[in-house]
Amino acid sequence: MLARTNFVFPLKALALVIAILVALTGSVMSASAAKLADFLDKAAPSDMVPGADSFGPVRDDLPVAPVLKSGTRVGWVFLTSDFVPATGYSGKPIHILVALDDQATITGVRLVKHSEPIVLVGIPEAKIRAVTQKYVGLDLHKIAAGAPHDLDIVSGATVTVMVIDDSILRAGIKAARALKLDGFAEGTGTAADSKTVDLSIDKHSDWTTLTGDGSLRRFAVSVGEINAAFDKLGDPRAAQHRESGADTAPFIDLWVGLASQPSIGRSLLGDAAYQNLHNHLQEGDQAIAVVSDGRWSFKGSGYVRGGIFDRITLLQGETSIRFRDSQHTRIVTMQAAGAPAFTEMDLFVIPKASGFDPAAPSRLQLLVSRAVGPIEKLFVTYDADYALPPAYLKSAPVVSVVTNDESAGTTETQARDALWLRIWQAKQTEVIVLGAALVVLSGIFFFQSFATRNERTFRIIRLSFLAFTLVYIGWYANAQLSVVNVLAVLSALVSDFRWETFLMDPLIFTLWFAVAAALLFWARGAYCGWLCPFGALQELSNQVARALKVPQITLPWGLHERLWPIKYILFLGLLGLSFYSLDVAEHYAEIEPFKTAIILKFDRPWPYVLFALATLAPGLFIERFYCRYVCPLGGGLAIPARLHMFRWLKRYRECGNPCQTCANECPVQAIHPTGEINPNECVSCLHCQVLYQHTTKCPVVVGKLRKRERFEKQNAIAPSAQAGAGQPTVTHVFKAVPDANT
Repeated sequence: MLARTNFVFPLKALALVIAILVALTGSVMSASAAKLADFLDKAAPSDMVPGADSFGPVRDDLPVAPVLKSGTRVGWVFLTSDFVPATGYSGKPIHILVALDDQATITGVRLVKHSEPIVLVGIPEAKIRAVTQKYVGLDLHKIAAGAPHDLDIVSGATVTVMVIDDSILRAGIKAARALKLDGFAEGTGTAADSKTVDLSIDKHSDWTTLTGDGSLRRFAVSVGEINAAFDKLGDPRAAQHRESGADTAPFIDLWVGLASQPSIGRSLLGDAAYQNLHNHLQEGDQAIAVVSDGRWSFKGSGYVRGGIFDRITLLQGETSIRFRDSQHTRIVTMQAAGAPAFTEMDLFVIPKASGFDPAAPSRLQLLVSRAVGPIEKLFVTYDADYALPPAYLKSAPVVSVVTNDESAGTTETQARDALWLRIWQAKQTEVIVLGAALVVLSGIFFFQSFATRNERTFRIIRLSFLAFTLVYIGWYANAQLSVVNVLAVLSALVSDFRWETFLMDPLIFTLWFAVAAALLFWARGAYCGWLCPFGALQELSNQVARALKVPQITLPWGLHERLWPIKYILFLGLLGLSFYSLDVAEHYAEIEPFKTAIILKFDRPWPYVLFALATLAPGLFIERFYCRYVCPLGGGLAIPARLHMFRWLKRYRECGNPCQTCANECPVQAIHPTGEINPNECVSCLHCQVLYQHTTKCPVVVGKLRKRERFEKQNAIAPSAQAGAGQPTVTHVFKAVPDANT
């Protein structure tokens, strides 16, 4: 009867939730649409175009509005999210007003609405606004042609800045084409004559000729210049890790050239090596040569571990190309006469599918990092510009391309895919580390009898994993899940669900995927007990308090049981608010101190810090107080966790009657006095499984061991060896039964 009740309840709850979602679908969808008219009052006309005094009405055929000065149009303003539905770290669009003049030059940029948590509550928005202001004066003709563009990365907001850059540039080009501004036409790119590489030019040249005519382009940075660049970031730690040596010493001395052009490739590589390269390239593929000297390595060592060269990116217009080890070949010998010696000489293949145009200007972006702490780095980017000399180009007829809605949609999908793929490549190392940790945790759960055999060893394992969760997953990677993520997923399911929205943050996506799988196997405890950084902070702080002899409080069972529903009430309240307004729900989701304590490391206005400390303080006396009674995320995860399929925690028939050892020692009081484990409250700490095999604490084990000793004495058998601290496994001596409620 109990099993049936446990099965029916979650089905009813699930049906109720689905009914609510369906009933509110219309309101959520209508509230999700963003229009230019909704945001025009967020910026002054003079902020968008200098000297302007008003905005005209939004056009009926395009989501753009004229910017007026004394009644005369001096530019156009549009909302990036009307042209490019790119989503940010939060999973929701970043709305930016951008103004263009008739020459397709950006005259004003204003960030008007976003839901980026790292910006809302941590990094000053002034830093993000400073980034957006650097787009003023940018000529979109150059961007469309693949000219260099500086991208300033704000530490801690990499994803947000990359999405902003992607939104402004792609939306700007789309708006310029739609408006048919000077040099732009719908569906044809720029009006300039297109060029193609002339492959008939095939001659040998020496190093001086190659560098003199622009076949090879140089980029150099001295030690003094790199030190000055890091000093400009304003982080005082940068000065403590300065490059030593003379300011004029070379830090980067790099040359780049298009090796797939016969003259350049044959001159650099020699006839035999060039022919090998030519045979290796597929039709439409290109190859660039990158050679360098100096202290800095453009290859680094990351490609050895992850297969991706994370220090260089080839950029051209909206195209971003990262190189993998399979696209890399070392240059054994530089054949060009007069070439200097280099420490690194390499070829990189550019596949045709990347959309790279060898005849158009491009830039090789260099990402230079400086370690300023055990797990923290500062970053500076440089662009090595490259354009094939005109002598190697020939004119090609302009082909007019008429796009339809379907093809435009395909292009937009490809652009969104390219963006999240760039972010995943940038976060590859972190994803690999997190994946390895998930494999270790899975091993602990699948082999829990072995893992919990020795109490002391398991305690070290658990505390070490919690420290990893807090420091790496939380404070370093900022991968703290929140109830806001749950609300965003539910809103997306009933409005406009897109996978790329949730792929925008690799670590959050990986964690959610792991949580979804863990809910089926181990209920909510796998995340709440092991992978939640704030939960780890609570438990570790409680362990410190215990070491300092802080008295621990055990609440009466009746009061404890009545405090459980608080977290479910909070979750349902936030869920209801999210259907009314997701922004309002996010505001009240501040009841979670995760942003303050984990994402921002307490670097926040004092009211938020005091609140976070207030949620941690009870945990010094009552272990995981916030997890037990307040956490809305835990309440939200517990609801679907009722459907978990497996029962892993072992129990004896004597558990609860008469033995109360596990119930008394459960860190979160998830075991009823009658012996059942409440899966809604269990955090899978596995302490009960340690006790299950304990040779001095578990009465059942003690009784069996004493019975065995009496049997051995009666039959003159040598006593079994027992390791004092190691509790030998004795589960094979007596019969165990699984708990029906786990």
